[in-house]
Amino acid sequence: MCNCDNPYIPISCEIIDIVKHTDIEWTFRTKMDTKGVKPGQFFEISIPKYGESPISVSGVGKDYVDFTIRNVGKVTSVIFGYNSNDKLMLRGPYGNGFDIDEYKGRELVVVAGGSALAPVRGIVEYVYSNPEEFKSFKLIVGFKSPKDILFRNDLERWSEKLDILISVDGATEDYKGNVGLVTKYIPNLEIEDVSNLSAVVVGPPMMMKFSVGEFLKLNIDKNNIWVSYERKMNCGIGKCGHCKMDSTYVCLDGPVFRYEFAEKLMD
Repeated sequence: MCNCDNPYIPISCEIIDIVKHTDIEWTFRTKMDTKGVKPGQFFEISIPKYGESPISVSGVGKDYVDFTIRNVGKVTSVIFGYNSNDKLMLRGPYGNGFDIDEYKGRELVVVAGGSALAPVRGIVEYVYSNPEEFKSFKLIVGFKSPKDILFRNDLERWSEKLDILISVDGATEDYKGNVGLVTKYIPNLEIEDVSNLSAVVVGPPMMMKFSVGEFLKLNIDKNNIWVSYERKMNCGIGKCGHCKMDSTYVCLDGPVFRYEFAEKLMD
């Protein structure tokens, strides 16, 4: 949906729904042509006079794309003042995203930390709708506290058909769920054939580092682990260089990488 004449010019898209997960994390559903849009890709959301912000795709429908946004800066604070029927200025999609075909017929484990559930939400939705296409599936997702849990309705719905494990770093006495970092649960995975296992790990850098480390202890091939690197992706088309790592432009070659390649990237 990028402007064919000038890739820097965004296109106006209507907000058709807003879901408020927490005080600072909302999902904006925007009406648009979704041809070619994949989970894990990102768009640049433009606010005239304020700037742009790279936001991951958190859901894809027949005629809409979801963006789950955290209100942490001048651009996002303006967006949080918008309502349904208002319009966002978008350009994208950028990056390579997750290719779900890579995981079909295999055991699949997705590990996400906090708001990183957003870029993998499309994977989980696909598995939920097509469970027969996978050997097995498990989602391990961690949040700081019970009040920080995102996509509560989705998690409840997914749990009806899929193996979903939710954990929090810390909780009050009235919380009855799992407590602990996501790395705590990876060694206990029931894996039928490690050679047929694919793992997707998305979250803060240290969380990804130690989660990948736990998978490597299970002898999973580095080529079967996917990670997503979030960098300051300004232009989205490999021109500005802000997201460059070695000779790799994250906005073009990522943000999704096989770990076999990603572990070699250096700032």
